[in-house]
Amino acid sequence: MENYLLMTEEQRELVTTLRGILKKELEPIVAEYDEKGEYPMHVHKILCDAGFNAIAIPEQYGGLGLDQVTCALLNEEMGKVDAGFGCSFSFASGGIKTVLLAGTEEQKQYYADRILSGGISCTCITEADAGSDVAAVRTTAVKDGDDYILNGTKTFISNGPIADTFTVLAVTDKEKGTHGMSIFIVEKERGVKVGKKENKMGIRLSPTSEVVLEDVRVPAKNMVGPEGEGFKIFMRSLGRSRPLVMSIGVGIAQRALDLATDYAKTRKTFGKPIIENQGVSFLLADMEIQIQAARNLVLYAARCMDVGADITSASACAKAFASDTAMKVTTDAVQVFGGYGYSREYPVEKLMRDAKIFSIFEGTNQIQRVILSGYLKKQH
Repeated sequence: MENYLLMTEEQRELVTTLRGILKKELEPIVAEYDEKGEYPMHVHKILCDAGFNAIAIPEQYGGLGLDQVTCALLNEEMGKVDAGFGCSFSFASGGIKTVLLAGTEEQKQYYADRILSGGISCTCITEADAGSDVAAVRTTAVKDGDDYILNGTKTFISNGPIADTFTVLAVTDKEKGTHGMSIFIVEKERGVKVGKKENKMGIRLSPTSEVVLEDVRVPAKNMVGPEGEGFKIFMRSLGRSRPLVMSIGVGIAQRALDLATDYAKTRKTFGKPIIENQGVSFLLADMEIQIQAARNLVLYAARCMDVGADITSASACAKAFASDTAMKVTTDAVQVFGGYGYSREYPVEKLMRDAKIFSIFEGTNQIQRVILSGYLKKQH
């Protein structure tokens, strides 16, 4: 069962409103847009008009300033309908999170205004030779008077084709390694180009591409935080974003279990519904156990953020466990459906395709174990 009864009245109202919009506007077109590999901008606009793009922006900058637990609950709801859309919609306002950590008041208000007006942000870290190894970033930012000139190509950038505001990690002093990296707010109108668009296996409603920076000039005031602090700031930002993204993965798993349970109640073999076979019923029971554990890990990490606790361990645990759960549960759901589960006429094959990326992006699950082992060494 979902934690619906444990929600506050405000949370229930928000979840119910979001559920209604997604069921009416998004669910009927998911298969079509999954096939096309496109983001439905009209649904994005409907959600913006309803104020859902403002949920994570603090009230002092014009947003709703909702707590992280509420944001996680809403993300899970989006994951149940379509994870790709959920990721892109979440990332659309996600670029501001880094600015909120280290930016000036002017930068925070400027970024918030762009998002609240319907704009879409994206975060640009990954490069062809710099995925898990962020220290290998090669995009450069060279000081030129009161400006910086950026050159480089970012790869696998979520929202790359549709974003108008980019939060970019670039090298400002190559001699200093990770201490020579800085963060910049880069508006698309400054000359940012979209490179190769990825034809992905899953989350196909979330557009992904290269982001190309060729002599893109940005004012020095667009640097977020002190020069050379970019790597450290982004690592903090990623730790805070992981649980919220993984709540979308929990939504995928919940949808897979719901579909598998309904199917097992109606599908008959040997004269009885397959849910009466212990092999199937135990499989469903294990799926429920895993989802409950994953959801509560995610919500615990979100709660840690809300109270200002150290989230190093909670974030890494939630990321690794929830993403593994999404993959395991969707794979088992396909098994429950049998041959039909492998057919695109049924939705569970798509859920399995969507689930896989959650163990890869936001820091691979292997990287989460590196983080956790380092955390434990410091603790003990």
